Amino acid sequence: MVTSERMSASPTPTTASSPSLPPKQYGVTKPISILEPSEADIQRTRELEKFLVEAGLYESKEEAVKREEVLGRIRQIVKDWVKDLTRLRGYSDQMVEDANALIFTFGSYHLGVHGPGADIDTLCVGPSYVNREEDFFFILHNILAEMEEVTELQPVPDAHVPVMKFKFDGISIDLLYASISLLVVPEDLDISDMSVLYDVDEPTVRSLNGCRVADQILKLVPNVEHFRTTLRCLKFWAKRRGVYSNVTGFLGGVNWALLTARVCQLYPNAVPSMLVARFFRVYTLWRWPNPVMLCAIEEAELGFSVWDPRKNPRDKTHHMPIITPAYPCMNSSYNVSTSTLRVMMDQFQYGNKICEEIELNKAQWCALFEPYLFFESYKNYLQVDIVAADVDDLRAWKGWVESRLRQLTLMIERDTYGKLQCHPYPHEYVDSSKPCSHCAFFMGLQRKPGEMVQEGQQFDIRGTVEEFKHSINMYMFWKPGMEICVSHVRRKQIPTYVFPEGYKRSRHPRFPSQLQSDKQSCEDGDAHQTGSGNRLLKRKKDPDAVEQDTPGKRQSISPQRQDSISPERMAPSSLSSMTGSNIGPINSNKKILDQEIVEVVNISNSSIITSLTSDDVGNESVAGSTEGNNGSIDGSVEGSNNLGSSQSDSCDADSESLLENGNLDGNGVFRNRLQGELEPNAGLGEVLQSMGSIDSETVQKPVLSRLSLTSTA
Repeated sequence: MVTSERMSASPTPTTASSPSLPPKQYGVTKPISILEPSEADIQRTRELEKFLVEAGLYESKEEAVKREEVLGRIRQIVKDWVKDLTRLRGYSDQMVEDANALIFTFGSYHLGVHGPGADIDTLCVGPSYVNREEDFFFILHNILAEMEEVTELQPVPDAHVPVMKFKFDGISIDLLYASISLLVVPEDLDISDMSVLYDVDEPTVRSLNGCRVADQILKLVPNVEHFRTTLRCLKFWAKRRGVYSNVTGFLGGVNWALLTARVCQLYPNAVPSMLVARFFRVYTLWRWPNPVMLCAIEEAELGFSVWDPRKNPRDKTHHMPIITPAYPCMNSSYNVSTSTLRVMMDQFQYGNKICEEIELNKAQWCALFEPYLFFESYKNYLQVDIVAADVDDLRAWKGWVESRLRQLTLMIERDTYGKLQCHPYPHEYVDSSKPCSHCAFFMGLQRKPGEMVQEGQQFDIRGTVEEFKHSINMYMFWKPGMEICVSHVRRKQIPTYVFPEGYKRSRHPRFPSQLQSDKQSCEDGDAHQTGSGNRLLKRKKDPDAVEQDTPGKRQSISPQRQDSISPERMAPSSLSSMTGSNIGPINSNKKILDQEIVEVVNISNSSIITSLTSDDVGNESVAGSTEGNNGSIDGSVEGSNNLGSSQSDSCDADSESLLENGNLDGNGVFRNRLQGELEPNAGLGEVLQSMGSIDSETVQKPVLSRLSLTSTA
């Protein structure tokens, strides 16, 4: 459990204490600020840690002991498994005696930020003669299946990182396997050493990299305890705001860890309350697709591909590159799409405004963690119902469908030319009244704000949905009873089982600025017609078409309590008043911080990527990369206008405050010959190119007779 005594006594980098020495550089650039925390910062950190404890984010001592016991049991199981295989394959008695396998942990458990009930990410490292395909997924699987302590055993051999999931005595385990090029695995194996990557295949490299990345993160942050508290806070926030899910296209645990670690490097002496606030300030202003990285990308002679937009065309299409610090360096957030990046940028803006209020003592920490009211934020939704014959079949079927939901987002973006924005929600809901095993996922839908369309225009995405269902039904382990239904529902038709205690929360009236914004958008739509999406835009009335969102009757939902900050105060346009002083703490040292920020951004970034020159990395603005940030989440921050315009208003301060975004020439102009090539939408349909079009007569009959969406204002 975290204590304020430990927080206040936590060591800070020794290099910052001596004025005669330059501050130690963590990461690829100098820090933005090395200021020590004020008494107010320390007090806010105590309050934050108290909140996290009361929120139940720390496990009990009893559970911690049980986890260690379970890991001990698994270590013994894999050692015995390898020894038995060694004996069966006719090796000498000495080889059998020396035969060994090791268990390493990674993820939240290794980083020290796991909570009650969290799973443990584990890696088994075995000798070269014990393979993954047969020995791990067949023999070890059967050994575990026969054990009374093991439940919910689910092998996933065809995953990007092959994994075996199960519960051991109630503790969730994700177990990977890596066979390294040694006949005997030593007990003191250093998994961070480059030698473990010799003569192994790419799935093995990906399996090993989880542990290698976790080790590097802990080595590259200035203060591990401050990093842990900050990360624990931000992971909790991301789950509350619906943006914690790698498989859905948001960010997973390692992504949040890397983003947090980078902010820790930029503010090496900051305490957690400061780091949380700086996190939102930094990433609200970040110019994606500029990469976030903790160290320079190194290229070894082992031949594995590293993230490099110069050499790898696919890397140019990544929207939100967050690069892992261990060789081979990869983009850990390749699943992020245009739509999910837009949602995350809106949520970063929300977090930034709340933290500003907290620093001014106008709000408490609980305001930051208000749950996102997803079902009050849109007028139109897609409901994806998944059913199976029993619980075990549903677990496998649901995992497959959930892993493909990101493709549905990409398909809709592709087929509507980005005019229809999707917000997949990474939570599953269960209708307990159904006789069969069931769960459902939902996606919010809205027309891209700012698009000029005529009243009554519709998006017909029935063909898109049929193509998605066709790909889902290609599941190689399909069983009778596994079914999927995709339907369009309006907000007023959302089933009651998705709401806590079965009720819907009341909606609040719109704010004048939001009404004015919608009025202007509507007037623009009546005056002009976009031509790129005419193929899918229809101008006819339909009983299943979504009701038109008119300024007079549409209502906005505040994403937080009515007595908290209003959407007007969350508008990105408020960024136009930002200066460099907002990056540092709101205290008497802000003038000093202003000067430090200016000095930092004048540093050339040519050394950030050792294999790339600074002008090879894209510097597209947030507004361009999110392709929808000119309008925020419908109903949560609807009053928001174009983030790009707010950035241009504060360009002199904001563009010079974020280190890796500053590939500027002497005149403040971005030097970027690949800017056009790095356009985020360039590869939107690339993932799906091989799927081609689907003949409507060859696919299953649609569940819906009509699925067309009226463009919403």
